Amino acid sequence: MSIFQFLSSNARWIGGAFLLTFFSSFGQTFFISLSAGEIRSEYGLSHGQFGFIYMIATLCSALTLPWLGKIVDRFTPAQVTMMIVPMLALGALGMAFSTHIVALILTIYLLRLFGQAMMTQNALTATARWFAANRGKAVSLVTIGHNTGEAVFPFIFVFVAGAIGWRNSWILCAAVLIFFALPVITKLVSKDRERQASDPEPKVTAVRDWTRPEALRDVLFWLLLVGMLAPAFIGTTIFFHQVYLVELRGWSLTVFASAFSVMAIFTIGFVLIAGALVDRFSAVALLPTFLIPLSLACFVLGGADAQWSAFVFMALLGTSYGFSSTLFGAVWPEIYGTKHLGSIRAITVAMMVFMTAAGPGLTGWLIDIGVSYSSQIIAMGLYCVVACGIMTFVSRALLKRNATA
Repeated sequence: MSIFQFLSSNARWIGGAFLLTFFSSFGQTFFISLSAGEIRSEYGLSHGQFGFIYMIATLCSALTLPWLGKIVDRFTPAQVTMMIVPMLALGALGMAFSTHIVALILTIYLLRLFGQAMMTQNALTATARWFAANRGKAVSLVTIGHNTGEAVFPFIFVFVAGAIGWRNSWILCAAVLIFFALPVITKLVSKDRERQASDPEPKVTAVRDWTRPEALRDVLFWLLLVGMLAPAFIGTTIFFHQVYLVELRGWSLTVFASAFSVMAIFTIGFVLIAGALVDRFSAVALLPTFLIPLSLACFVLGGADAQWSAFVFMALLGTSYGFSSTLFGAVWPEIYGTKHLGSIRAITVAMMVFMTAAGPGLTGWLIDIGVSYSSQIIAMGLYCVVACGIMTFVSRALLKRNATA
């Protein structure tokens, strides 16, 4: 079955999950950081101080997620949508009207928890359960929602904020969530997808359904996170400090924002490639290679000052993002099954959120004490090289464990 036939046969479920990841953009770092300059100016914050506030709010959302994320195992995707979309809209309104540091922290907490975390958690958990044999295709199509948001929202927000102000732009975000996203997504995901006779058998399936405590006692679970969390940490860190990077290199912020489109194009392309490869070989088999483009991306951005390096960086980052986005949605059900997938994914997403909190805070502190930002980016590339070796070991160990069982 071609990807177009697959999409036409499953447009309802793919479309609903796609919109969940698309509108999760309002809680993603790349979107929030578009207001970073105005926030620092109005609240009188340094790069490090704002990074610390962002870290605290995001850490709190990560601590909440293991408890809140379990609701996807207890309620339907439509019910979860009706819970989380209004809360994300509330966070957008908080950004528009907050004037105190405490309110700012609460606002970022709501955006991160219900945007980045819960919208994605709901979308990918539902998709993994709806599809087994075609999980790679399904997850790849759903995660394109993230990439589409990264492609269109930075330019739209910069344009709209220039016309009506950055705070009014956040009011508009809340209105779009309530009057468009909420009713449309709820309608699309209101009916669960049943397994169809035409669905082929999956290449790799979990031997049994692991509980969350069992998964947390598995050493390979933690080793796997060493690699799986790297794209979130690195991408979030660089996007959060994009204004500082642009000022440091003497680039145009508008031109840099346009480079997100390059990243989105490459991400979408390699998301689809990764989806086909997952269905053919399995997600576990692809683990050793997905960080190679990310390491090269860091070396380019850290070592070159010309603005073209931003576009090369975005292309390589998009390549790695395409693979990692698909793997992050497909690898967990292959290893641990689907019965307790929501609870297990809540931990992995919480760890991802934790890393996206630690990155901006740590890097902001290093910037404040005078550590070269370029050197920090190169260090991230070296980390990816080491993680590739660890992923090779993990992949072989998981394949051997499944074969033995």
